Amino acid sequence: MRGRFAYGSSQSDSRMSGLRVQFGVRTAPILATVTLALTALGAGQVFTSYSSVKPLLDSVGDKLPPAIRNPTEAKWNTWSRQEDKAIRARLDRGDLDSMVNLLLFGTSFTQQPRIQIQDIAEASRGGVLQARVNDLLKSLQTPGDDERLLFLRSLARGKGFDPDSPDGSRQMGAFVLENLKRVLEELRTYAQRAENAKRPDDATAEFVERSRLFRDRGVSLDTSIFPNFGVEETLRDLKNRGLLRAAGVTRVAVIGPGLDFIDWDSGFDYYPQQTLQPFALYNALERTGLGKAGTLKVTVFDISSRVLDHMRRAHERARKGESYVVELPRNPARQWTPGVIAYWREFGDRIGVSTSPIQPPAALQVTETRAVKIRPDVVLACEPADLDIVFERSDLAAADRFDVVVGTNIFLYYDTAEQALALHNVASMLKTGGLLLSNTELPDSAATGMRYGGVTNVRYADAPTAGDRVIWYQKR
Repeated sequence: MRGRFAYGSSQSDSRMSGLRVQFGVRTAPILATVTLALTALGAGQVFTSYSSVKPLLDSVGDKLPPAIRNPTEAKWNTWSRQEDKAIRARLDRGDLDSMVNLLLFGTSFTQQPRIQIQDIAEASRGGVLQARVNDLLKSLQTPGDDERLLFLRSLARGKGFDPDSPDGSRQMGAFVLENLKRVLEELRTYAQRAENAKRPDDATAEFVERSRLFRDRGVSLDTSIFPNFGVEETLRDLKNRGLLRAAGVTRVAVIGPGLDFIDWDSGFDYYPQQTLQPFALYNALERTGLGKAGTLKVTVFDISSRVLDHMRRAHERARKGESYVVELPRNPARQWTPGVIAYWREFGDRIGVSTSPIQPPAALQVTETRAVKIRPDVVLACEPADLDIVFERSDLAAADRFDVVVGTNIFLYYDTAEQALALHNVASMLKTGGLLLSNTELPDSAATGMRYGGVTNVRYADAPTAGDRVIWYQKR
């Protein structure tokens, strides 16, 4: 359930020239990517074999990247391993995007006002941006037990900056601003892509183009509550249509659930990092009557060591009887629909109990809050697994395959060929007739083993673009 840059706006294009780096040092050259240490495949996870994927490669044809056209087994083995590493390396740039989000919207390290994208030039001229950077750098020297600051401190050291030394702090400050400039340039690129994708007379064609909008963007972990509402509404729709039966769902999977470094809808960072989608899916299946407590099992697929480690630590605490608490702040100014507000008020009602929320800082006085304490047995029913859905699959016996797989805000990070490969791998892990739910339009090719089933339209807020088309694909 990966997210987008909070408050992304095409208004940022010309204003980035107003940024000033005031550290008195020249910005060091920045590596484009850093290769991440790969987590070994767990039991059952395997690279997709050439024999299983060859019909799909043949069907994709000229949409294949040059390196894999006229495919052979040797080409496939080399290319798939290289691309798997490249996809995993994109997590680094996504982490840097989250760092920029924290700089602009975070309230845990500064009392300076938050900065909206469209106001960056003014904030730079008025010194607010500089003050927020300085406050962030000071906080990195005394991070305490703040997970976000500890992560950025480790990131600084990984880039060769000592956050405790004057020179290292200045270098880190320059690095932060370099990435802010990069993000603004990328926002301009994506805004232009979205503009080019517009098809006034063909909404479907426009959605197809938008469904691969971030095909070369860093893979961010930041999330929001919205897609979870969309998934629950879709599950209810599928039950009403007779495509899913009561108590008929026992095994499900989530691809890329995300981890809130800073919530992408409203930019909150005052509570510990958390993931929502595995628990939201479990709760939704109970609420709709499609699944029963004690029989549900959720597999959580991700390539991020941060997500996987977070889930594993949650498991360790759950085995000791500790609950998992999710914080659910809401900014009333966002004008959510009544359906989303009702969903927010009832989130977690089948898997836990309401508890006292962490109170937001003074800068967020208008925020409504609630929190849910999720039962340990639910946490233990959500198993993490390292898997790159484009090039890997779980080798499951027929009885262990999934009834439903959910992948929201994840497939738009891939181009057409990669999306087709991902769909093919999902098909291999679904039971016959099983369903994939995604808010991305994926290639409709028989060779993927999936077929387009239909769509459930959902609204999140009053803004014209604040909604989703949750598409369901069914295994042939």
